[in-house]
Order: sequence, then C-alpha cells, then structure tokens
Amino acid sequence: MQALIQFIVAAGVTFVLAFMFIPLLLGVGRLFGLYTTVREGTCHVYTLFGSVLGVLREPGLQILPARLGPSAFIVNFFGKCVVLDMRLDQRYLRSQPVNSEEGAPMGIGVWYEMGISDPVAYLFKNADPQGSLAANVSNAVVRALSNLPLGEMLENRHSMSQAVRGEVSPKSSEWGYRLGSVYIRKVHFRDAGMTRQIEAKVVNRLRQVTSAIKQDGANQVSIITSTADRQAAIAFAKAQAIRPQILGQALHVISADTAVSDTLFAILEMQNITASGARVTFIPQNKQLLPELLSAGPQPQTNGQAQPALAAPR
Repeated sequence: MQALIQFIVAAGVTFVLAFMFIPLLLGVGRLFGLYTTVREGTCHVYTLFGSVLGVLREPGLQILPARLGPSAFIVNFFGKCVVLDMRLDQRYLRSQPVNSEEGAPMGIGVWYEMGISDPVAYLFKNADPQGSLAANVSNAVVRALSNLPLGEMLENRHSMSQAVRGEVSPKSSEWGYRLGSVYIRKVHFRDAGMTRQIEAKVVNRLRQVTSAIKQDGANQVSIITSTADRQAAIAFAKAQAIRPQILGQALHVISADTAVSDTLFAILEMQNITASGARVTFIPQNKQLLPELLSAGPQPQTNGQAQPALAAPR
C-alpha cells in the first residue's frame, strides 16, 4: 500500500513538473531574453532604442546573452524582435504595356522570384521593398523590351528574360531584396480590334489552305478517274474489235455440224422471242385458222336472241 502511494505521489509530481512547471519556466526564460528558437527559413532581427543589436539567421536554439550581450535581458521589454521570412517568394505581373518596333501595342506577363538577402537593409532602407521591386520590374520591362521587333518579341523570350533581370538586379540589391529567376510567360496583343483582325486573317488563310487542299484532291481524283476511264475505253474498244473474229471462229466451228447449228439457231430464236415479251399464239399444224378464230370470238345478240354464228367458208 505504501509503494502504491509513493507511485501516485511520484506520478503527480512528474505531471506537475512536466506539464506545468517546465513550460512556465521556459516561458519566463524566453520572456527575460535567456534564449529563443529560430525556425527554419526565418530570421530574427533585434532592435533596442533605434539600433540593431543582432541578427539571428541560424535555425535552432539560440542563447541570447551570448549573442546580444547583457542587452538581451531587456530587449523584450524595451526593444523589438522582428521575424522575417527568408524563403523565396514568387510574383506575377500581368500585361505590362510595351510597344513593338512596328507600333503594335503588346502586353507582357512577367514571373519572377524574390527573397531577402540583407535583413537590416530590408527593414530600414525601404518602407515597401516588395512594391518597389514590382515597380522596378515593371519599369525594366518597359525600358528593356520596348521597340523590339514583333517577331523577336513573340519568339525570343529567354533573351528578354535575361535583359529584364539584368536591368532589375542592381537596384534590388540596394534594398536588401534579392531578385531570383525572371521569366517572360506571356506575350499578347492589347488591342482587341487588332486581335480580331489577326484572327480574321488567320481564318481566311486557313480557308484558303483548306480550299487549295480540296481542289488539289479533286484534281488528283479527276486525273485518276480520267486515266481509269481511258484505260477502260481502250479495253472495251479492243473487246469490240475482236468480238466479230471470236464469234466468226465459233460459228465456223459450229457450222461444221448441221444438226448442232440448226439446234443452236432454234434455241437462239426461241430465246429472242421469249426475251422480247411478245404474245405468241401457237397454231396446230394442218389446221384452218379463220373458222377457229370466228368460233372462238364473242357472239353478238339482238333483242335478247342469240345470232347464229357465221359459217366458215369452204
């Protein structure tokens, strides 16, 4: 039972020290400037009575009296600590107005990176370094890229990016703000009427090209068709020319046998009669035609009495 009580007391003391006393002690030490923690990618600038005491850029736990001296104990009460983000930032300026050598109004979109290189100069040499850098980049675009040929402006973006960066970098270094990569992302026409005219010209050119392709295809098809028709006509003409010779040879062979030739011509005559679609009346052999036709015809009637049939002549 006594061991259990000792365990409970030890657990309570540990809880109080770990979750209440130690955080309170660390907070008091941080308040009186005994230490501070610098996070990765940040910078601490300490100022006291208008002067800079020190700049902490190394991440980790920093002992302030060793870095700032005795002033570290009062810097949190009478001075100020500014935490700066040292990571690279990105910004995009849209449609910066420039004119080409031909006088076309163009818009250029510029993407650039920026980061703090000198924390003290960033804080005290310029009230708005980011805005000043953006204005400097915009002015550099106008100065470096105006009056360029339109074809070069639409194609050579790498050289234009280098020209803008070379124009901006010396100015940005004075403010403790470092310019990183610069890239011309978009070049476009700012005049809507000019854009519509270019679109109309492109559409007309596409229509011309499409019509030319269709016409060329139709010409090729006509050439192929005419060539095929000519070859077919030649083949049919040859067939028509040799047809009588072939038929004559066949008839000559058939006429050698009289029975075969008679049978063949009878069959051909019967096929022609059948194919003509005419009505054929078959008359028995050695029969008189007229009496049979008269007897087969309709009999006229007068006053309800049948008339006698005409007698066939003898």
